[in-house]
Amino acid sequence: MSDESVFDPDCTRCPRLAEHLAAVRRDYPGYHAAPVPPFGPAQARLLIVGLAPGMHGANATGRPFTGDHAGILLYRTLYDFGFASQPEAVSRNDGLVLHDCRVTNAVKCLPPQNKPTPAEVRTCNRFLAAEIGVVSPRIILALGRIAHEAVLRAVAMKPSACRFTHGAQHDLGQGRLLVDSYHCSRYNTQTKRLTPSMFEELFREIRSRLS
Repeated sequence: MSDESVFDPDCTRCPRLAEHLAAVRRDYPGYHAAPVPPFGPAQARLLIVGLAPGMHGANATGRPFTGDHAGILLYRTLYDFGFASQPEAVSRNDGLVLHDCRVTNAVKCLPPQNKPTPAEVRTCNRFLAAEIGVVSPRIILALGRIAHEAVLRAVAMKPSACRFTHGAQHDLGQGRLLVDSYHCSRYNTQTKRLTPSMFEELFREIRSRLS
């Protein structure tokens, strides 16, 4: 999917993020350190939306949730429910294939301190909106409140239209369902805010709806 409406590998629309990535490229010349493309088939019934690339994960490897702690629970669960060919994601060349599932981020570039500004989320939202239109997912899984609000904005709904709650389901119209989950970050999993059983319960519901 090379269409710039869905993903622009050379995007510098957010000055703060472009400047940050330039500094990262100088300090870590082996890192991807550029906008991170979505991962998975061009059309999929399940679209997973995270927040943004992690410094030593997707920003380093160039693939969402690959090489960092957040990807451990995500890809293992995707594998357990038949959405991934293997349970681990370590590099772009590890042979991992997604089935009927696509993984993307609300913000495609690494933000300082892992915190994009509201303006940066809005600027990147055009790509998420275009991606949802092309991928035509039946279910969108939002990992965290910012991703949840980005999805709503991308489908022309007010962020206040649906309240983010772990496990909540929201009808987006046109046969699409938004499912909320706490983000599978290191902090959330280590503090047990999000446990493997909680994540598995969500995927059990998603898989049953897609059967």
